[in-house]
Amino acid sequence: MSTCSTASRELDEPLAGTAATARTWLLLEQPGPWGAKALTSSHLDPALGRALETAAKGTGVRIALIRRTGRHADRPAGAARRVYAAHTVPGRVWLRTATTADPGQLLDLDFAALGRGEHDTFDTALGGQPHDGDPLALVCTNGKRDRCCALLGRPLAAELAASGVDGVWEVTHLGGHRFSPTVLVLPYGYAYGRAEAHAVKEVLHGVQEGRIVVEGCRGSSAWERPGQAAELAVRAAEGVYGADALSVVHTQGTAPRWEVTVAHADGRRWWVEVRQGASSPPRPESCGSVLGSPARMDVTAIREVTVTSLAC
Repeated sequence: MSTCSTASRELDEPLAGTAATARTWLLLEQPGPWGAKALTSSHLDPALGRALETAAKGTGVRIALIRRTGRHADRPAGAARRVYAAHTVPGRVWLRTATTADPGQLLDLDFAALGRGEHDTFDTALGGQPHDGDPLALVCTNGKRDRCCALLGRPLAAELAASGVDGVWEVTHLGGHRFSPTVLVLPYGYAYGRAEAHAVKEVLHGVQEGRIVVEGCRGSSAWERPGQAAELAVRAAEGVYGADALSVVHTQGTAPRWEVTVAHADGRRWWVEVRQGASSPPRPESCGSVLGSPARMDVTAIREVTVTSLAC
């Protein structure tokens, strides 16, 4: 039986504009098995999971569980867990880390402030500090959500870890199972699909240099889907690869057409037309689902503009 990722790859479904949306990511280490909805179907207290979901709702914060590669044995009660928080909006990007023996401490966080890019409560509640290690490579391996994530994600995570890449974690649902293996790279928040180990290493090397690799990129989680596609299109067309160089400053319209303004830190701006199309022929959006036509973000026009022309 063909998997959803096989069908997507064979049909050459575009990757751009398919990343999960989150201005800020909050990652909690949770060893052991994960269910389809991991916050409430893992060995994390489900009442705590529900409370965290409620606290994060509408704040721009997305919570995910992470675990090291390899065997997923639970740790003893009270063992220290790693926690990360990352803000992904260009010009204000940061990645903080802490440890806690009590994941309930996460409820002391000001989620609205985290979503705005303020990490004060992360530091005070958890003893957070700047992450001074290598970039994080978060590989989705949540097989209970979709089998492709386990079949393709776990071998990728293991290969990266075995080859000495630091910062590799398995992570719960990143969206877009059919693009497995999927990887989120922090601190900048760019997601990649159909990832291979050599390509992930190049992406991580680029991040260390403050550079974004466009090939295989699904988009930045800082933007909604039309903005993701527009920003990547400008990068590719103009050869702009600086991680903090581009921002989506305005999006106008609704499906199926948007006008997106992408701004460079040096003052240049581009007008980008993005249209929503339907992927054809029909294909499964996840393994076991009925055939459908997933929405795709197609960039149909790009032009550099002046600030004066934008105001007219």
